[in-house]
Amino acid sequence: MLNSTLADIAEKITTFDDWRISYDQARALIPTRPEQIMDLLTCANKIRQWFKRQVVFNCGIINAKSGHCAEDCAFCAQSAHHQSRIEVYPLRDMDALINEGLRLAAAGATHYSIVTSGTRLNSEEIDTVCRTAEALRKTTRINLCASLGLLSEHSARKLISAGITRYHHNLETARSFFDQICTTHTYEEDIESILAAKAAGMQVCSGGILGMGESWEQRLELAFTLRELDVDSVPINFLNPIEGTRLAQQPLLNPLEALACIALFRIIHPRKDITICGGREKTLKDFQSWVFLAGANGLMIGNYLTTQGRNIEMDLEMIAHLGLRTAAA
Repeated sequence: MLNSTLADIAEKITTFDDWRISYDQARALIPTRPEQIMDLLTCANKIRQWFKRQVVFNCGIINAKSGHCAEDCAFCAQSAHHQSRIEVYPLRDMDALINEGLRLAAAGATHYSIVTSGTRLNSEEIDTVCRTAEALRKTTRINLCASLGLLSEHSARKLISAGITRYHHNLETARSFFDQICTTHTYEEDIESILAAKAAGMQVCSGGILGMGESWEQRLELAFTLRELDVDSVPINFLNPIEGTRLAQQPLLNPLEALACIALFRIIHPRKDITICGGREKTLKDFQSWVFLAGANGLMIGNYLTTQGRNIEMDLEMIAHLGLRTAAA
């Protein structure tokens, strides 16, 4: 039986439009025993079903520009500060960007995101991304997204005019933990990029990576910061420790702890999209199908930036077997 506190929270969230869980209430839900995690999943699943029904979306990405990044993010194989063995190349040409979008659309993705390494793109690179979006708009209905680093409102307006409706820019972690992860730009610069995208009329996709050594309280801090920013979609990644990075020896999260994180993010963001992205294969292992029971309604499919993902057909089959249906692009 679901404990009375969680049952009351789920009832309030699904009944009253203006009711939101407080930080202290969420902190009291941090699990210390496996049975508490199961109760969290039950609550989160009820909330997901209420607001998202049985519909999920799938996002595919392209690593459009790889490596030589001046930022020192502790988790990232693309940082020039690390000694990771990755492929390095400049921004791919339009044909490559277009063809990958068409391939992912044909494979079943509802969203396609062009992702680049580096602090930000220059104006010529922004123009290439915009021309790519304009070409894709003529040939496919897939939703177009971009993740191009720090962003000005001027560039955001160019992107949305070209047909890119959603901008992805992770905060990565809580403000109180950020200096343990990155020292080459400020947390405020990330927030300013989110606000620039919102000011231009773009939807915003922003979340982080869990399992980098942060505390439970810092996970909640991130979730509540995202709620204050009123982002549209919250991508949750789990650290995949990569050789050559500063976090190469960081242990993986326990699968049930990872699922509890998803559930708490759903309880804090009941109406938003929650997408499970990088690291899920390594962290969740046989529990990957449980992400929807934990409250997620989106899944990144295909490969990630510098690591391999799971077979797309396997993910689509998993979704179908759970009785879920994919949103139309």
